[in-house]
Formats: sequence, structure tokens, C-alpha cells
Amino acid sequence: MSNNMFCYQCQETAGCVGCTKAGVCGKSAVLSNMQDLLIYVTKGLCEVTTRLRKEGTKVSKEINHFITLNLFTTITNANFDDDVFYTRVKETLNYKNELMKSLKNTENLPQAALWSAFSNGEMKKKSESNEVGVLATENEDIRSLRELIAYGLKGLAAYSKHANTLGYDNEEIDVFMQEAFAKLLNDNISLDELVALTLETGKFGVDGMALLDKANTTTYGNPEITNVNIGVGKKPGILVSGHDLSDIEQLLKQTAGTGVDVYTHSEMLPAHYYPQLKKYSHLVGNYGNAWWKQKEEFESFNGPILMTTNCIVPPKDSYKKRMFTTGAAGYIGCKHIEGEAGTKKDFSEIIELAKTCKAPTEIESGEIVGGFAHNQVLALADKVVEAIKSGAIKKFVVMAGCDGRAKSRNYYTDFAQALPNDTVILTAGCAKYKYNKLDLGDIGGIPRVLDAGQCNDSYSLAVIALKLKEVFGLDDINELPIIYNIAWYEQKAVIVLLSLLYLGVKNIHLGPTLPAFLSPNVVSVLVDNFGIAGIGTVEEDMKLFFSEEV
Repeated sequence: MSNNMFCYQCQETAGCVGCTKAGVCGKSAVLSNMQDLLIYVTKGLCEVTTRLRKEGTKVSKEINHFITLNLFTTITNANFDDDVFYTRVKETLNYKNELMKSLKNTENLPQAALWSAFSNGEMKKKSESNEVGVLATENEDIRSLRELIAYGLKGLAAYSKHANTLGYDNEEIDVFMQEAFAKLLNDNISLDELVALTLETGKFGVDGMALLDKANTTTYGNPEITNVNIGVGKKPGILVSGHDLSDIEQLLKQTAGTGVDVYTHSEMLPAHYYPQLKKYSHLVGNYGNAWWKQKEEFESFNGPILMTTNCIVPPKDSYKKRMFTTGAAGYIGCKHIEGEAGTKKDFSEIIELAKTCKAPTEIESGEIVGGFAHNQVLALADKVVEAIKSGAIKKFVVMAGCDGRAKSRNYYTDFAQALPNDTVILTAGCAKYKYNKLDLGDIGGIPRVLDAGQCNDSYSLAVIALKLKEVFGLDDINELPIIYNIAWYEQKAVIVLLSLLYLGVKNIHLGPTLPAFLSPNVVSVLVDNFGIAGIGTVEEDMKLFFSEEV
């Protein structure tokens, strides 16, 4: 196959087959190929760190964090800056060459002949070679499982990076990520070994989400049920999007007393639920909806925008100069605020710009409620259990995951509206924006939409399910009255899926389309062993899920 590029890591990939000329996300073929090259050389670095550990040599936290950030920067919609990837490829090779000096066994070392220094032109040539990228693996099923694992590892890296930023590490996770990435270089690995590695990735996905949950709740307190304003104030504001709570905390501290308000956008909404963040009176509300509506909402916000991680939509020229990036995020033409894990960042330029801007234009008004993470829901456990026992709540529907541009995603709005009134939605991630502003009411004071937080907080949904299993004395999590109807978009949703499979959850429905990177044979394995399925029409799925009630 002759393509300028090949990428199918997100749900919106062209034709549900693969982007070959430019990414639907907005990345160029050059950028896509450079991201492939970064992943390629990172696998080589992981082979070296894995061998060093087997020889008894300790790998530094600096290297662990560097590898984690490499993976995070290649997640869909995170970084669109070519120079970042040129630099990180060179740094990766430099780290690898330096570490190889301490390596006793270099026999059969993959990529051993890789160059240590080369020009950008040579790098571009290498990135377009047949050795690099998805299609370098000819066997469709091996390729499918390799990519499924790689995308799960990218999602795990995102969670790990957020925890690292708050000073939390789990070396077992770092070791696994690096060993697993190194195994993806092995052309002799079997399908059975890859299937086993897929489930092991899910196991460490659970560990990674638990680590991040500990980091967030220890630092900022357990989320509380909170009514969040979706209107605007009269002061100029700064809009914070992405996922990084450390960034918004630093910004809140630096904007205190300046006359500048701070608003959350998309996946930053759950910042309002944490006691140590909601205490700031100038954190005034949430502006807008999910990530894909940026072009309209960033325009009308009027003030500067801080993108802390993914998800970036290529900005319009009209607001590009007031959009800033930091951390793993980046876009050519947008000012990048430097600072890595645990460091203090200087947001003064953003704050001074905000002071010169108009207040946000109001696009909606009212409030939405959230903060139903595991600690809060378990505090209501008696009330929830009684509602289940009395029949007031007959089923829960997990509708976590991602939102996106496709019109087919309106299915999730229609599905939420069609649910029986004795059904409660458990959600996390930006998928919530398809239904969190609907008037679905409550059941005995329990809202029918329980928002646990970011996609990063999907761990809460697993904890809640496992607690209900314990309360009702069930042997199998699948005996619970819970339906899984999950919308996916990118690689963090992949690690959530693998984590659920590891926990034994079956009959998960995934939409709006099944991933393009799943080959027919791999789909068959997932269907036969886990009951994975797609979605139908709302009417068809209502009959499927609620056949006893309709």
C-alpha cells in the first residue's frame, strides 16, 4: 500500500479504515510519520531499559518519565508541533546510545544499527520507510493486536503522566510499559502471547487508574457533589481545557486577586468537584461543551485559552494568538508554557493578556451537577442499595468514554432520553456532554446522571461496580444490573476498555463504530471471549437491553 501516511488510532479515522493523506484530527502526513518514528525509536529505548533491568542496573525516574511523555505526546489531538517530535526523536536516540554504554548484552538488540545523530532530512526519510509505522507489520492479526496493545499503553502513559505531575510514581507500571513496548519489536511473538499481553495491559490499566485516583484525591480531596455554573460573569476570563489538574491549580493560585476569572472547558469540568480547587471563588464555572466544539466556543470566549493536554482542534487564526499550550500539548503558532512534572509554571503572560480581553460571551445559562466519584457514591451506598432493592432503580447504564464530531454520536443523546425512568446513567469522560444537560430528573433524590469526572476517573465506575458486587454477595460482576454502552474516541478509552476486560466485565457495547485497528479475527476473539459488540439503532438497543421492560 502506497500512502503518504497511515493512522487508524482514533474512532474518526477516514472511512473507518485509516487516514492516508492527512489526519481527520488535523495532523499532516509529515507529523503523522514523525509520531510513528518517535514510537519506533521509543520501542528501541524500551528494549535497552528492559535489558538493563534484567542485568541488575536501575533505570532512573528521569528516563521513566521521558518514555511516558513520549507516548503521551502521540495521543490523538495532543501535539501538532513538528519540532517537538524532531527533538524528542533525537533525545530518545541520545538516551538510548548513552544507556547502551552500560549494557553488557547487546546481542540481537533490535535497532542496534540506528544512527545517533542525523539531519532532519534523514530523519524524514527514515520516518517514511517501511520499517516504521503501523503497516510495517504485514500479518493483519499480529498488527491488530500490536496496535491494540500500543494504544492501550499510550492511554496508560497518559494516566501515569498525570500522576507523575503530582509526584506519584509506580515503578511496576513503568517497568511493564517498557517491557510491553519492547515485546512489540519481537517478530517471533505469537498471537496467543499477544492476547495474553493485551489482558496484562488491562491489569496495569487498573493499576494506573488507581495510582492517578490516589494522586488526585490525596492532593485535592475526594470529589464532592457540586452544582457547576454554566453561565458567565462580567470579568475577563481564562479558559482551561484538557485534563491536567496541576495546571489549573497553579493558574488559580496565580490569578487570585488579579480580577481575572477562570473557567473550565470539556474534560476540565471535574476540577469543580475537588475541595482544594473549588475553594477558589474565581473558578466561576464551566464554559461550553466537549472538545470538538472548540472553534465556536473558543471564539466566543473572548479571552485566552490554556490547553493542558489533548484534545486540541486546529485553531482558527482569529484566536490562535490567544491559545496557549503546556505539558504534552503543542500547536505550531501557539505559545507553549514550559515546565515539566512537579515544576512551577509561569502563567503571567496569559494572565496579562486576559486583563486586556472582554468578558466571555454567554452561550448558555444554568447549572449542571457532578462529583459522583466512588467515595461520594459509596457514601450514598445505603440509599442506592435501598433504591435497587425496592425496584426504584432497576438498572445502571455505564455510558462513559468520549464525545466526537460524528453525527452518529447523537445516538447517545437519543439513547439517554429513551432510557426507562428507573434507570441511572454512570458516566465519566467527555461523552457526558451528549446528555448531562438533559432534564432526566432523579430517583428518590439520586440524579439519573451520575458524573464521576474525567475519562481519567473511569476507575470510579469500576470501584462502584465492584462494591455493589460485594454488597449483593455476587460471585460474578456480570450478575449486576449494569449495562455497558461506551462511546470511544482515542487511546485513553482503549486502556479503559482493556481494564474492564481484565476485571471480567463482559458484553460491553462499543460505538459509534468498532475500532478500525481490530482485524476480523481479533474481533472474533473479543466477541467469543468477552461478548464485545457494536451498537444498533436506539430502538433496537432498547429492546436488546430492556426486553423485559418493553
